[in-house]
Amino acid sequence: MAVWLKRGSTAAAKAELDRKVRDVVEATLADIDARGDAAVRELSVKFDGWDREDYRLSAAEIQDCIDQLTGQDLKDIEFAQTQVRNFAQIQRASMTDVEVETLPGVVLGHRHLPVNAAGCYVPGGKYPLLASAHMSVITAKVAGVPRVVTCAPPFGGKAAPAIVAAQAMAGADDIYVLGGIQAVGAMALGTQSMAAVDMLVGPGNAFVAEAKRQLFGRVGIDLFAGPTETLVIADEIGADGELCATDLLGQAEHGPDSPAILLTTSEALAHETMREIERLLQILPTADIARKAWETYGEVIVAEDAAEMVRIADEIASEHVQVMTADPDYFLKRMTNYGALFLGARTNVSFGDKVIGTNHTLPTKKAARFTGGLWVGKFIKTCTYQRVTTDAASAMIGEYCSRLCALEGFAGHGEQANVRVRRYGGRNVPYAGAAAPTPETVA
Repeated sequence: MAVWLKRGSTAAAKAELDRKVRDVVEATLADIDARGDAAVRELSVKFDGWDREDYRLSAAEIQDCIDQLTGQDLKDIEFAQTQVRNFAQIQRASMTDVEVETLPGVVLGHRHLPVNAAGCYVPGGKYPLLASAHMSVITAKVAGVPRVVTCAPPFGGKAAPAIVAAQAMAGADDIYVLGGIQAVGAMALGTQSMAAVDMLVGPGNAFVAEAKRQLFGRVGIDLFAGPTETLVIADEIGADGELCATDLLGQAEHGPDSPAILLTTSEALAHETMREIERLLQILPTADIARKAWETYGEVIVAEDAAEMVRIADEIASEHVQVMTADPDYFLKRMTNYGALFLGARTNVSFGDKVIGTNHTLPTKKAARFTGGLWVGKFIKTCTYQRVTTDAASAMIGEYCSRLCALEGFAGHGEQANVRVRRYGGRNVPYAGAAAPTPETVA
């Protein structure tokens, strides 16, 4: 039986916070839908202190942002984007169109078609998270999306040079300096100055995540990507307290509502990790945020064995799962609910977040139970088609279809089949409303 040495916020408290966020987002999106640019401008001024004639950056402004970075900065961005692009291209290559003759004269197939326009949100209120530009824009472009729009909030009262450079280098078609609900609302709903997109992607805070949830249906979304979550699964063979504490706080610094959980079979490692967390919180520059997250949402769980850790981990369904045990592959083979796995002490969530090549936009709030993270397939619609190439095939399929339609009482559907049986099979089939054809009647 697992023992919780530390628990996070209660489900009731989380639900109350979610309700407040939901109400704010609903009213804000309704305002954007009704007033367009005017509402967006008011929100940008109110929440970001940011106003300008056109929130879309000009080519000269984009180049100015790029020029503010050093040569090494640009090389580092290029390296990260190369890794992301390479893996995205491998993923795209795994998705093939198909066409097959399933019966004589019956051809079925599907095509993978990209959406026509995608809106990519790049968070940047607390930190200029340029990595999110790689993950969303590059992935959309590899998928073949013709128009990719990006929005990122101002940072320090201006466009964040690193984010803008990353967006441009990734291939964004339109770059806007807008944040929060007003950004995703404008992209999804459209305004007088911004054409609506077909799909929204990208991580964000609780308000951005809720806005995407409420907009789903009017546009597609990648997934519910709320506050960052991390789960560290460790034992005394695979890790020590310093590694566990570093990997927990490294994600807790995202925001005061970011859950960070240690799951272990070693009570000694659990206590060592908690001591290391307190030590690191004395020296970590982002300790103010990380401490709030740890105190409110941090958990420490001691399980009986590896099997129980798998069960608990799948119940948690965390966005990031760092596995530092004697046998990390044990979890790779058995776990089913996670956004991304980081196997062994040599890798970590930060590698995945920034540079290694897998996508860092991942499911949160237990959404890993039913979806994976952002990848090229999220931007692609798999659309089927069919072709019947012979009269005999049309008549044969028509006979089966007609009888099945009669079972359902769909006379109009049945007549679609019957007319083909008459026309291409030369058989005396009654019109809709009469008995469906049987093998005897069409003989």
